[in-house]
Parts: sequence; C-alpha cells; structure tokens
Amino acid sequence: MNTKRFVKSSLCPELTDIPPLGIDETTLARAFRHYYTNHLGRDKSCNLLHYAYESLALVVRDRLMERWKKTRYAYEDSGGKRAYYLSLEFLMGRSLGNSILNLGLDEEITEAMNRVCLDFEELADAEQDAGLGNGGLGRLAACFLDSCATLQLPVQGYGIRYEYGMFRQRIQDGFQVEEPDHWLGADNRWEIERPEYAQRVKFGGRSEFYTDHNGASRCRWVDTRDVLAYPYDVPIPGHQNGTVNTLRLWKAGATAEFDLGEFNSGDYPGSVAAKNEAEKITMVLYPNDASENGKDLRLRQQYFLASASLQDILDKWVVTRGSDLSSFAENNCFQLNDTHPSCAVAELMRLLMDEQHLEWDAAWDITRSTMAYTNHTLLPEALEKWPVRLFEQLLPRLLEIIYEINARFLREVAARWPGDMERQQRMSIIEEGAEPQVRMAFLAIVGSFSVNGVAELHSRLLQEGLFRDFFELWPEKFNNKTNGVTQRRWLAWCNKELSSLISDSIGNEWVTDLAQLTQLKQLATDETFQQRWQQVKFANKQQLAELVKTECDVDFDPHAMFDVQVKRIHEYKRQLLNVLHVIHLYDRIKRGDCEDWTPRCVLIGGKAAPGYAIAKLIIKLINNVAKVVNNDPEVGDKLKVAFLPNYRVSAMERICPGTDLSEQISTAGKEASGTGNMKFMMNGALTIGTLDGANIEIREEVGEENFFLFGLTAAEVEEQRRNYDPKAIIAADENLSRVMQLLESGHFSQFERGIFAPIVGAIGNRYDPWLVAADFTSYVAMQEQVSQAYRDQQSWTRMSILNTASSGKFSTDRTMQEYNAEIWKLKPIAAQPVGKSTVDPARALNGLVNAEQVPAAVES
Repeated sequence: MNTKRFVKSSLCPELTDIPPLGIDETTLARAFRHYYTNHLGRDKSCNLLHYAYESLALVVRDRLMERWKKTRYAYEDSGGKRAYYLSLEFLMGRSLGNSILNLGLDEEITEAMNRVCLDFEELADAEQDAGLGNGGLGRLAACFLDSCATLQLPVQGYGIRYEYGMFRQRIQDGFQVEEPDHWLGADNRWEIERPEYAQRVKFGGRSEFYTDHNGASRCRWVDTRDVLAYPYDVPIPGHQNGTVNTLRLWKAGATAEFDLGEFNSGDYPGSVAAKNEAEKITMVLYPNDASENGKDLRLRQQYFLASASLQDILDKWVVTRGSDLSSFAENNCFQLNDTHPSCAVAELMRLLMDEQHLEWDAAWDITRSTMAYTNHTLLPEALEKWPVRLFEQLLPRLLEIIYEINARFLREVAARWPGDMERQQRMSIIEEGAEPQVRMAFLAIVGSFSVNGVAELHSRLLQEGLFRDFFELWPEKFNNKTNGVTQRRWLAWCNKELSSLISDSIGNEWVTDLAQLTQLKQLATDETFQQRWQQVKFANKQQLAELVKTECDVDFDPHAMFDVQVKRIHEYKRQLLNVLHVIHLYDRIKRGDCEDWTPRCVLIGGKAAPGYAIAKLIIKLINNVAKVVNNDPEVGDKLKVAFLPNYRVSAMERICPGTDLSEQISTAGKEASGTGNMKFMMNGALTIGTLDGANIEIREEVGEENFFLFGLTAAEVEEQRRNYDPKAIIAADENLSRVMQLLESGHFSQFERGIFAPIVGAIGNRYDPWLVAADFTSYVAMQEQVSQAYRDQQSWTRMSILNTASSGKFSTDRTMQEYNAEIWKLKPIAAQPVGKSTVDPARALNGLVNAEQVPAAVES
C-alpha cells in the first residue's frame, strides 16, 4: 500500500475545521454512548468492562486530538528550537486517568459515567499498563514528558513500540517465573499510526566509496538488509494548558510482507522469514543479552531507535527548510537518555555526510553542538560495551565513523597529555583486548556538548571516578540535573484524598508549582490538620492492604506500620539487608523479646532480570521467609511479610499513598538517584536510608531529624573495602550471628537444603561489593528508632506532613526547567486555546444518535 499518496488539493475547511468538542457531562455521556454502540458495536447484553473502558478512552482521546493539532500548529508556526528525548524506555503506566486529570475533566467524566451507571475509577483500573519500560529509567522519561508538556516546552519523545513488555512476573513456590507481557494484545486507543512517515533502517552490507560530480570523496552504505520503521504517535497532555506534546514510538516491519515466489514453491516458513526477522527488533523489551543472539538483538534495537528518529527529524527539516543545514544546530537538540541511544552520535554523522553530503568538520560541529548525554549509573559494568566484531557485522558503516571519531579524539588527548599512553588507552572509545569493544558511554561523551548526572552525589562521583579523565579534559561539559517525579501522577492522581486535603488547606497551585507545598509546614503541628492527615493515610493503607490481600493472600493490618521496599531487584539496592532485618525481628519474637513492640507489615516488590541468578534467589528467600513468618501463630500480627508479584506503575499508584516507611537502603555510592524515594516522600512516607543518590538531597530538604539515616558513607564504603572482614563483623554482632545461623541451618528452607548457600556465601565474602554485613548493625539500630518513633503517632504525623511539605524540589517541573535553562535553551510555546462547545462532531458527522436506541445503562 502506498501510504504517501496525497490529495491533489487542500481539504475543504468544513472537513478540517470542525467545532470544538463539548466537555460538559451531557455531551460526554452522549459521546460515550456513541462509541459504545456505533463504533464498538456493543449493546446492553455486553457486560465486559473492557469495551466500556475503550469507549471512554475514545471520548477522551478526541478531546486530546484537537489540542494536539493546535500544539503542532503552534510549534510549526513559531519556527523555534526543538528538543528530542531519545530513550529506549518510556514506562508510561496507564493513560486514561492521567489524561482526564490533565484535561481538567475529573468531575465531568465522573458525572458522565454516573449517568450511564458506570464508575469512572473502575474503568480507569481496567486499563493495562503500557509495557514500554522496566524501572526508574523509563518512568523518569515518562515524568519528563509530562513536565515538558506542562511547561509548554517543544520537546518530542522518541522510543520503541515494544509488543511485549519486559515480562509478567509470577511467583511459583517462591520462585520468580517469567511470562510474556503481551500488553499490545488488545487495541491501544492511545496511539495513532503514521505510516506516511515510515523510515528505512539499514543493517549489514558494506561501504562503497565514490567521487561525486563535484569531485568530492563520498561513501554510501550498500548491499544492506533493510527494515522499515513505522511510527505510532502517543499524545502527552500538559496540565490544563491546552498543550499536547508527542511521543513517537517505532515499530519494525519488513520491506515486503512475504516472498511470493517462496510461498508458491511451498516454502511457507521461508516466505515470511524476512517479515519475522524484521519484526523481532521491536517484539520484546530488553531481550536477555547474556547470549550472542541477545546481544545482536539489543544492538539492533538501539540503532533502530537512533536511526529512525534522526532520519525523521532530518526529513522534517528538509521538507520545511530545505537542504541548508547551517542553522540546524541552533534549532535542534537531542537528549540521550543513558547510553542506549548513543549510536545516535555516529548515525547523525553518517546521515550528515553520506545523505546530506556535508564534509567531516561541518558534520562534527553539528553533532557535537546538538547531542547531550544523561548518565544514569555508577556501576562500571552497566556502561554498555559492544564487541567490535558485532558492530562490524551489523553496522559496518557506523564502525568506520566511530574509528574516525576515536582517532581524531585521541589526537586531542595526546595534544593535551603528550606521551601519556595509559590515559589514551583509558579514554579510547575502542577498548582493546582479546575481544575489542566499543565503549558506548565514551562515544556519547565525546560526541556531546553536555554530560549530566542525576543527583549531586552521582554527578560528583562521575567526575571523580568513572569519567574523571573526560572531566579533566572538558570540565565545562559536566553538570548535574537532580531527578524528580511529576506530582500530577504521583500525588494529584494517585492520592486524591490527600490532594484534596492539601488543596483545601493551601490552594491547588502546587499541582503546577510543587514548591507551594512548603505552606504545609505551618500546619504540621495543627491537631485538626494532623487528624485529617491521619484519616487520609489510614484510608490509603486500607486500600493497600486490599491490594496485598488480593495479590499475595496476606493480611496487613492498617494499624501496623507499613514498611515498603519496591524497586528492581538488584544486590546494590540491598533487598537482602531488608530481609535480614525481617529475620532479626522474627528471631526476637521467637525469643520473647517483644516488650513495647511495634507491629510491622513489610512489603517488598520488584522484578529480577531473567539472567540474574542471585537476584532471583533473593526473591525466593523473601518468599520463604514470608511463608514461615506469616504461618507462625506465635508471630501473629506482630509481623507480616509479603512479596508483591509483577510490580508495575499502577501498583505503585496504590502503594506509595499507603506507605509509612520508605526503604532506600542501597550501598552508598551505587544508586545514581532513585525516584521511588521521591514518590514516597511526596506522599508523606518517612525514609530510612543511606547517604546515597537523591537521599542526600531529600535529607537536606526535610531536615536530618525527619530522616532515618544509617550506614557507611560513599567514602567510608571505599575505605571499608580495603580490609573488609564480614566474618569478624558477624561474630561481633550477636543479632547478625543469630540471623546467619537461622539461614545456614536451613530454617527457611527445610525441604530445600542448601538452596540459600550462595546468599550465605555472598554475605560472608570479604569481596562482597555491597557490604551487607557492614551496614547491618547500624540498620537494625535505626530500625529500632523507627519503631519507637511510630508509636508516637502525633510526632510521626508531624514528620509525615513535613516530608510532603519539603518535597517541592523533587518535581520534574524543576528538573525540566534546569535542563531547559542550561542545556536545551527552548522558548515555551502556548497553543491556541480550544473553545468550549456542546456540539459533538461525532454526532454531526455520523448522524444523531437516537437516545431511545441506546441502552440507558452499560452493564459493567
């Protein structure tokens, strides 16, 4: 099908300039009935909630569409600078509720659904989480887009339209079981396919050098195996400002559907082989790259995103401004979200030289003036490296460009530090060895004008450690942008009762200016306000207890302290330290040491990467401990433990409002920032944590007296490693000795002898990089202070209020303002407002819906 055929003349205004859509309850209810009966073909005999959700989604999407169009027009008319956020993950969560909140239609939609005997919140819960991300990196990208739209910044996101999410986690006999997360199994009502903007992405082949008609030496990439990138656009609404930005997601497809000759010859699998091979690229989020096939697919995904996105942007430039690229850098900026899209550096060079016929110096000036790189990790092993051999096989033209970038860069290093060959080896983009590797983080640094970390400590440690050589060469490139979260989703939407209480007390300007929450500090000791705060928290805890009962079959008492750690399962995040404390509490109960006891419900959740054996074993340990604790009548309600399966955005929306204590206990110097800590703080949870990532800044904002600090500092961690003796630490701490004895004796694995030996061995290993034993004593002591503090509910409530009141810094609105002021330098652009009308174009174009033919209620 030719998707690029156009009508010969402009469309008539009657077709394109329709009246604005009504947003009153009557019009919304009528539009809902229209979609339910006429579009989806359902009637009163249908009782599936899914179709009611789809109908409402279509109603809301219509209202986004007209604002989306006006935003695009405003951006095009301005001719101003644009920024593009390239990320391999966008953990969007659910779209319906967030869209309604940002459109300001909460009350109208609720009333409209009441008119058809439906509950709006039940419909919102029917939506499936979009499986486009894994954890904090992807959720951060989603928050960034929300804030950019709210600030009316012309920023467009680019990502991949994965058909399957990372995986759906199920717990069987305590073990993590991975199942396909086919989140796109049903229609996604929040995307618009744009096949007319498809791009061709090349793999394999070879370089062919030639002389053009001007006598210049050129290169073209030939004999390639191409795939097509089809764009799907997702609307990103700002908060009640008429702006709707775009997230463009790419789906891979074959250049031909199938080989008709092979099909006719009887080779049916062979006839669709190219189609299947192409579609694999966007089939699954984060394939396991432990195998060679996994590495191949992962690199294909990264280049596919970079190439399709850059081609798309350059095409728009050429169509609107012609082939003159002299002002391209002044008008465009690319933000690389971690190392995943760093192929963009070499790919932009290829497109500028091979397709736009610029010389090297001109192309390099544009590239280094438009690329900006955000680093999200302090773990050296997480800095992506790809075998040169794999690059040569998949992306030979890019490898040639990377070699040239590296050669020119090393000449710059040699000029600065003559004869320092060790430094040149350390800084080379190509890591030599038995299997030479391309260091993607180094490529991103060399090709960017800005390199930022995501918390003050993280940025400092990058400059002093991982990227010290580069910082010494280019100190002006490095900067910090402390992460945040959007308060629209993570307070206004997910915690409506608390939001109402806050707005009733200080007004609602905090929804777009989180610093306004500081006004709550003057209410922190007001007894009436404290009582209302406690009532809201208790109701949220009841809802969280219902979730735990449904998904874990464990009873949480809302009167107990809710102690929560939910995040990706990784040794540096130290879920293991948390479960050791749980074992310690269990041991105390069994010994009768229960005087002045504070009942505690411990909730842990998160996914372990499929190939991460020790992380999966930690999940097994948590579940085994929970089984023993929860079934011991002597323990009773003093202690409950649950592992929440399939942790996801929609689950966090229920978890963070109901949490009392937030566990942020990573080994100091390992967590780049953390954003879960911010969501909990914003919702009034108190934090127990180390001086790591954004914990440091959270503690500075809320005050040390309202933060439960324990453990070694980053500097002390490095000092401890020199003579670390965990066995001596265990022997010197009676509590830890008892915990280890319970583990080693198989008390939590009576029918699985020896299963936790690797964990026991890791804790006692003098080379344990996470120093679990070293921080145990301090952690237990601080947890005892937490228990004491919780027993004084008036004081605890005051600290809870102060945590929310002090969370203003941790809005992505502030983060995006800093990105814009110091990196992007965009001008906010307001779209023409959409007027109000009770005329519904769906009725005008499709004929009036006879109310007598529409069911008065849709059974849910």
